Amino acid sequence: MQQKMVNTLREVKARKVPSGEPKIIPKGEFVNITQDLGGNYTVTWQGNMLRIDGTDGDAIGRKPEKLDFPAPEDGQISEQQVWDALETIYDPEIPINLVSLGLIYKVDIDQDSSRVNIDMTLTAPGCGMGPVLVGDVEYRVSLVPNVDKVNVNLVFDPPWSRDMMSEEAQLEAGVFF
Repeated sequence: MQQKMVNTLREVKARKVPSGEPKIIPKGEFVNITQDLGGNYTVTWQGNMLRIDGTDGDAIGRKPEKLDFPAPEDGQISEQQVWDALETIYDPEIPINLVSLGLIYKVDIDQDSSRVNIDMTLTAPGCGMGPVLVGDVEYRVSLVPNVDKVNVNLVFDPPWSRDMMSEEAQLEAGVFF
């Protein structure tokens, strides 16, 4: 993608790369879109690199990604909807979703407290995008009906390997043998 300077059409939440620190970009600010992989946008603003979630794409003149989950009639958190939300989150450097990459180790739902606990890993322990990916998971899973809290635990045991990727992800990444 060629970089493109745009004006924010409304205030928009963003996360600083690589720290994941939340930021608010005010309406009417110029930002430079540097990347649009996996439904999210990497922009530069005031000398900082930030990530804007695809659900907020309209703030920078893009079509927003819609995550619309019907509320279960029983008032419970749907595990399938949690997994569906996780499948919309892509590694920022490899346009493959976190589930297909094998980065999500466990999803535990506490219906009594409306909390979702997720164990996940990174492709490398020193991955600088870890805090940003954690923020992506927290945000997207929080869009699932009846979820009040998302707790993401980064774990490195077992260490990630490409064998954890789905066959489709391996083919897409060019690592299937």
